[in-house]
Amino acid sequence: MIAFERNTTLATQIRQSLEMQIDSKLLVAGTKLPSERELSELFDTTRTTVKEALLAMEAEGRIYCEDRRGWFVAPPRLIYNPLYRSPFHQIVTEQKRQLETLVMSSRTIVATPALCQELALPTLSRITEVTRLRKLDGRVVLLARHYLKPERFPGILEHDLSQSLTTLYEQHYGVRYGRSRFEINPTAAWGEVAQALMLTEGSPILLISCVNYDQHGEIIDCDYEYWRHDAVRILVDSQELERMRANALI
Repeated sequence: MIAFERNTTLATQIRQSLEMQIDSKLLVAGTKLPSERELSELFDTTRTTVKEALLAMEAEGRIYCEDRRGWFVAPPRLIYNPLYRSPFHQIVTEQKRQLETLVMSSRTIVATPALCQELALPTLSRITEVTRLRKLDGRVVLLARHYLKPERFPGILEHDLSQSLTTLYEQHYGVRYGRSRFEINPTAAWGEVAQALMLTEGSPILLISCVNYDQHGEIIDCDYEYWRHDAVRILVDSQELERMRANALI
């Protein structure tokens, strides 16, 4: 018999019951949970109460929801240090995870005023836009939009853009990342972002935006990463920052 504290709400009891199933490995990562209707019947309560419990677990990263597919047990969050400039696939591999990158679109566009400002470009400049969807262990977790200065990367649209852009920059253009400027903001998923991440409109996500400089201190590109908030854990180590500062002085 499961013992609960006397004053716990029914939603809390549902959450604790499901978490015990997960912690005991009876429900493993990727397992689909019963539907909200089935759970409401199982716990003899309303779907509203079940939803409250599920949303609390989602906020803690224990489960995740895919639009029109239901609820699933979440794998561990990816530990992501934005200061770590190794290729993303290397970060993923070091944590024994599997990465898949899908190129959604690649094109040359007229930059918005905001992008002109970010990239220090004149008004009505043309830039290269690459949109990629990234999966961890088969699960969609990230939509990334990359905006590149075309004069720094001529002919880049002819390359395989599912590979590491970090490696592509260095091997074909002699460009290495120097410093970067990051912003991390909670926001909501709408339109193409919500659809790509398999989220309902307005679902919470994490936006990591970044302006990147080359080894000579020149702006080369900027990225907008739209993360499922339950899939990533941001970790910034000051030791890494000191190492980067030391390298800059060499």
